[in-house]
Amino acid sequence: MSTDTLTPERIIEALRPVEDPELHRSIVDLGMVRDVVVGADGTVSLTVVLTVQGCPLRNEIQSRVNGAVRPLPGVRDVALSFGVMTDAERAKVRELLHGDPGATAGSAPAHGHAQGRAIPFASPDSRTRPILVSSGKGGVGKSSVTTNLAVALAARGHSVGVVDADIYGYSIPRMLGAERQPVVIDQMLLPPEAWGVRCISIGYFAPEGEAIVWRGPMLHKALEQFLTDVYWDEPDFLLVDMPPGTGDIALSLSQYLPRAEVLVVTTPQPAAQKVARLSAAMAAKVKLPVRGVIENMSWFTGDDGKRYELFGSGGGRQLADELGVPLLAQIPLTVALREGGDDGRPIAAVAPDSEPGRAFTELARSVAEDMKPRKKFLSALRVG
Repeated sequence: MSTDTLTPERIIEALRPVEDPELHRSIVDLGMVRDVVVGADGTVSLTVVLTVQGCPLRNEIQSRVNGAVRPLPGVRDVALSFGVMTDAERAKVRELLHGDPGATAGSAPAHGHAQGRAIPFASPDSRTRPILVSSGKGGVGKSSVTTNLAVALAARGHSVGVVDADIYGYSIPRMLGAERQPVVIDQMLLPPEAWGVRCISIGYFAPEGEAIVWRGPMLHKALEQFLTDVYWDEPDFLLVDMPPGTGDIALSLSQYLPRAEVLVVTTPQPAAQKVARLSAAMAAKVKLPVRGVIENMSWFTGDDGKRYELFGSGGGRQLADELGVPLLAQIPLTVALREGGDDGRPIAAVAPDSEPGRAFTELARSVAEDMKPRKKFLSALRVG
């Protein structure tokens, strides 16, 4: 292709497959490409307008643009400059991606934002499967399970989002290694992403080391905004890391996500299993189906190759049998699993062939299927 046939229109078409790394939409369709000029010497000059000043993924955009334009026949060099969208242009992008926040203001507010925007995951037409990862008590590794399950689902090619609903004990950003702050575009939040998983957490907005001391209405509002003001882009799965217990957050999420399914996490010992059963009872009361039980910390494999059941055995199986649902996974306890959570390197991502890595891979496979409970958990719990 000579410079005679290397037109601005051809350059734009070559750029159309290039996506904004956060918005996952064509930079051409988003109106980010401007001032394309083809010089007589084969130099292509163009401007890309970023959504916000200091865009954290500017270098990635530059790499993608160069990768699309430089291989074209006749291109000798690319002169790329950056600009920033105006407030009006950002508003158009937000409306294109996220809809008009006032468009449904006249509708019933049961599942909507205060400004009227509906929660998309509540709609029967939504393709997203909301999954609440729950436990009756803290300390069973529920957040670790949520993180690694999300990463394993993403590794299977699914789009995945995680809501850290454990407002008082948030930990998902650190465990996922997604500690970059969310980007704000005209009151729309772009969630940080790591290992193919997007996440949102109150941890992004709380000062370092400061405790969250909120009453119910503030929790309610924060969760609502996580579901309406964050640009999730219809993921295949939306995992919600639930707080321990059966209080305000569980009630709110059952109203916001009436299509949600519940996974119950327990450890093998009877004390944890009995408390985890309360999460299933809560799900029954709010008419959300329990899809399965995950037993965490099932055993430790020593250097001698022997399994040591440090927390007893049988709790997960007993709970699953009581509820009439599958025992989806038994996750072994390893130092690498714990270290991965501390370092933002989930074991499902960095060591998928390890013993716990394989367990999470199999768990993701099971969750990705259209699981059906073996029998009605309402009757299993004897809830009237």
